[in-house]
Amino acid sequence: MKPLMQQWPDDLAAHYRARGYWTGETFGEVIERVARDHAGRTAVVCQARRWTYAELLERADRTAAAFRAAGLEPGARVVVQMPNRAEFLQVVFGLFRAGMIPVFALPAHRLTELAHFARKAQAQALVIADRHDGFDYRDLAGQLQQAVPAVSRVFVAGDPGPWQAIEGPGDAPPAAPLQADPGAVALVQISGGSTGLSKLIPRTHDDYLYSIRASNAICGLTQDSVYLAALPVAHNFPMSSPGIFGAIHAGATIVMAPSPSPDVAFPLIEQENVTITGLVPPLALLWLRAAARSGHDISSLEVLQVGGAKFMPEAARRVRPELGCTLQQVFGMAEGLVNYTRLDDPEDVIVHTQGRPISPDDEILIVDDRGAPVAEGEPGNLLTRGPYTIRAYHDDPAANARAFTDDGYYRTGDVVARTAEGNLVVRGRASDHINRAGEKISAEEVEDHLLARDDVFDAAVVSLPDPFLGERICAFIVPEGDAPPAAEIKRWMRARDIAAFKVPDQIVFVEGFATTAVGKISRKELRARLREEALTNGAQA
Repeated sequence: MKPLMQQWPDDLAAHYRARGYWTGETFGEVIERVARDHAGRTAVVCQARRWTYAELLERADRTAAAFRAAGLEPGARVVVQMPNRAEFLQVVFGLFRAGMIPVFALPAHRLTELAHFARKAQAQALVIADRHDGFDYRDLAGQLQQAVPAVSRVFVAGDPGPWQAIEGPGDAPPAAPLQADPGAVALVQISGGSTGLSKLIPRTHDDYLYSIRASNAICGLTQDSVYLAALPVAHNFPMSSPGIFGAIHAGATIVMAPSPSPDVAFPLIEQENVTITGLVPPLALLWLRAAARSGHDISSLEVLQVGGAKFMPEAARRVRPELGCTLQQVFGMAEGLVNYTRLDDPEDVIVHTQGRPISPDDEILIVDDRGAPVAEGEPGNLLTRGPYTIRAYHDDPAANARAFTDDGYYRTGDVVARTAEGNLVVRGRASDHINRAGEKISAEEVEDHLLARDDVFDAAVVSLPDPFLGERICAFIVPEGDAPPAAEIKRWMRARDIAAFKVPDQIVFVEGFATTAVGKISRKELRARLREEALTNGAQA
């Protein structure tokens, strides 16, 4: 198998250890330490179930034993596709305790994405829930095995059907934990993908745990906190900023919400005295709209984090008066860099910026398209490196050449400006990357699907501003012959086994695409031109 690794230059690694960023602790050791120190405290609430930290550790170790009994060896890569259930923690910490590596997929992903993750990671197993939101993941598991036979084992939380349960027999002894290397890869996140399918992001125990510890300190997470997991927990934001892993590290309580809608979340906030949660901007708008007419007491909520996409100031300034809590803006990426507004920042900073980096050793460059630094306060391309920002994607030389400079800076693809106080203001994306309700979508990937139709001669996909989603997907299509109904194209896209959030929200048929005098135009220039024309013609809403 191709090795999973993440390496920093020796001098920087030594510096990060000397500064106390990398402590040598692993995720398997974290859950053991917290379970020892907070054995009787509630770790997770999920519908009627309440597990203590001691129970969570025991379940994780029994799950580790089941993985090993099934023939998986330490170092095995395992795709984990689970919704917000208590078993997510049981499975992931079971993998950590067994020395195996979770590769996270979202509940919305379907065969196309899962097969890509499994092949790229060389995964040997899949862990799923039985059903969620009316979808049977056990059927999807069978399709995945046909597409990627190397995924030889499937484990299910719930009714396993033809597969294996995530736990062995109740009388089976828990597995002894494996002592992992803190500098080794602990987990694999997925990129939003600016070109084609998502890239794989290996994160080590040392770097990811530093990000979590620093986030806890900035976000005020303690053992008395109650974190509502409203967003899908396989996302980097609700996993580690500070998220469910931050809550575990602090010995806090996690409340798993099956849906982030106010109708579901507000009763949970009231019942469990939730103190902190995170949302993407469209959901924050829903909560603001619902708060005035809700009969639920959400006064326990102290901090509402909003991230995943830019939160506009007009909405941001409503959070404190309408929800009665402090807004914390979060701007980060699964590749590493995380920025927060601080809880004691002036309201103007909280409303108008996306915060500043968590580490004194987060190195930030803001440059123009030629790579030259821009003047302070001017917008430019954001580059970064630091103790928890990756140095390479897994097994993707072409992407690495595009995304990283020779001296290790990650080209984030974001356009930002920096205030005199060091806070970042996000201005947009430099790449053909659509941020739809916090989901990062490759324009190229959507175009590739559309071009597979015989009645589509050419297609160009762009983002357009949307008052609810932040950005929506607009597909400009040059038909081959008569234009098919837009609704038919959307139905066809949904049937291609891709995540539903990649289906275009809007389809516009055109006779052709303008080119240069020599008949050429780059896809990037074409998308920019189409987007500008759409905005000029009033396509903002």
